[in-house]
Amino acid sequence: MLEVSIIGAGPAGLTAAYELSKLGLKSTVIEADHQVGGLSRTVNYRGYRFDIGGHRFFSKVPLINELWQEILGEDFLVRPRLSRIHYDGHFFDYPLKAFNALAGLGPVEAFLVGLSYTKAKLFPSEEETTFEQWVSNRFGHRLYRIFFKTYTEKVWGIPCTEISADWAAQRIKNLSLSEAIRNALFGSGRTKNGQIITTLIDNFYYPRLGPGMMWERCKELLAARGHETIHETRVEKIRHRHGRVECIYGKTFSGELVEFGGDHFLSTMPLRELIQALDPAPPEEVLQAAKNLRYRDYLTVVLIVRRETVFPDNWIYIHTPGVKMGRIQNYKNWSPEMVPDPTRTSLGLEYFLWDKDEEWNWSNDRLIELGIRECAQIGLIDPTEIEDGTVVRMKKAYPVYDQKYYENLAILRQYLETFSNLQTIGRNGLHRYNNQDHSMLTGIYAARNIVGEKYDVWSVNTEMEYHEESRVEKTETSKKKVFSKVGDTTLGDRQVPTRIVPATTASHISPDEIIEAVFAKLDPLALGTAVGIVSGLSLFLATIILLLKGGFVVGPNLSLLRHYFLGFRVTWSGAFIGLVEAGIGGFILGYLIAWLRNWGMRAYAFLLKKRAEAEAQRRLLDDV
Repeated sequence: MLEVSIIGAGPAGLTAAYELSKLGLKSTVIEADHQVGGLSRTVNYRGYRFDIGGHRFFSKVPLINELWQEILGEDFLVRPRLSRIHYDGHFFDYPLKAFNALAGLGPVEAFLVGLSYTKAKLFPSEEETTFEQWVSNRFGHRLYRIFFKTYTEKVWGIPCTEISADWAAQRIKNLSLSEAIRNALFGSGRTKNGQIITTLIDNFYYPRLGPGMMWERCKELLAARGHETIHETRVEKIRHRHGRVECIYGKTFSGELVEFGGDHFLSTMPLRELIQALDPAPPEEVLQAAKNLRYRDYLTVVLIVRRETVFPDNWIYIHTPGVKMGRIQNYKNWSPEMVPDPTRTSLGLEYFLWDKDEEWNWSNDRLIELGIRECAQIGLIDPTEIEDGTVVRMKKAYPVYDQKYYENLAILRQYLETFSNLQTIGRNGLHRYNNQDHSMLTGIYAARNIVGEKYDVWSVNTEMEYHEESRVEKTETSKKKVFSKVGDTTLGDRQVPTRIVPATTASHISPDEIIEAVFAKLDPLALGTAVGIVSGLSLFLATIILLLKGGFVVGPNLSLLRHYFLGFRVTWSGAFIGLVEAGIGGFILGYLIAWLRNWGMRAYAFLLKKRAEAEAQRRLLDDV
């Protein structure tokens, strides 16, 4: 039996182990922390539970939805969603609501936003290499400064001019100001996505005791099947030879060195650390590329408030300049069971930092004081209401998409592809800002690759890059059906990623090209010419036949056409006039038919695209 060693017990690693157990293979999961879940773990502080960030359970991948239900079952709750933006002393509903936004910004600012948007449409930046350029081209520079710049720079710690446009295209794709306004005024339609009927804005699934409950349960199921999860062991060396990993060495918290063998190895550890752990060391170019990758660190200041209700939101985005925190989570509103005392509320104040920042090394007491002061500053609490608090730090929470990340990642990927039994998965294993469901999918793909499948783990990212199949109800045979490499979607069906086809056949196919293929245009010139020739010849031949037939009265009914064709008579000269005029009339008719048909299909395709865009824009800030 093949044996697999998996580095990391987050969603990707545990999902890979779970899939391997279904495939009949044995795995061992090695985790550096004392608990599983990675970024999706749930911390318990004196009975108060909280996330490392909020983790909604919603996916467009039916396979992942079914897996969640399979693991957790009745412990899933359906929770109502409410979130707002705090900016300049005002709370803005999120997603945008027209009258609320107008009241917050004021008519003058709203007018200036409109002018800025018009300028962006008339004089867009020709270059789109940075986040600032990408967003400003689509929303205008003024709205970018209000609702994007401050928050984004809080999250990433670098100017928006240094953040790659790739990140914007991945995380806030398919959005426009006009679409946002349309949804603000009229709302967006609901669509059924498999078994999930509610929309992202309305409801989401959430484990009763937080997201960590999912992964603790997964670990228990794996243990029952004989798959071990080893805690508090950090992988420090990966020995390899001739393109194969031979074993890995982990160091326990007590300093003991432990060796793990295996036929195959899966890694969720940050790419930078993985490359630096390889023995023998990779070429200098590869080491430098790994060193150039950057990660944003994160900490949560948790405050226990002596109040039953503080605010109704699940979370609030803090766009206000002068306040360091980026978001506030209200865990009680995610699940009532996240707090042990219903008369209390626990708040999670999220700070995005570098581990070299001064604040990162502050004491817990000093960070708690900062959190209390900032919450009071924006009017959420009275400092006297705080009765307790704690701090949780998480290093390398977010892979950074700076201007050089792509070329560095390309070097690392090319090198890692030389290994025949090593696959990297998950957010940090791919240096991709994946959602939880995407990370899980990479684990499933990697597990199936071990038994001979040919999935491209690197292809899994956001919906924009899914390799989609239509329905989960299809058989395994149909699931293996090959689709286009980029964005191949069966419109209106449920979506499940499937393997890619060779790049030579599909690597240059874009979503717009696929829509063009589905709604292929008629050639107005060709159809007009065809209809013109048929019409002209038909009238000419009908006239000639009547003339040859002869008789006392020749073609009385055909003569009625003289009311439509100037100069036409059932005569020899009239036949040629009819040939020309009917040909011209037929050409015009055919051309109009093709044009109207193309216009109608373009309108229909536009509506389909806008429906998808409307759904995507509702979760803009959730993806930041």
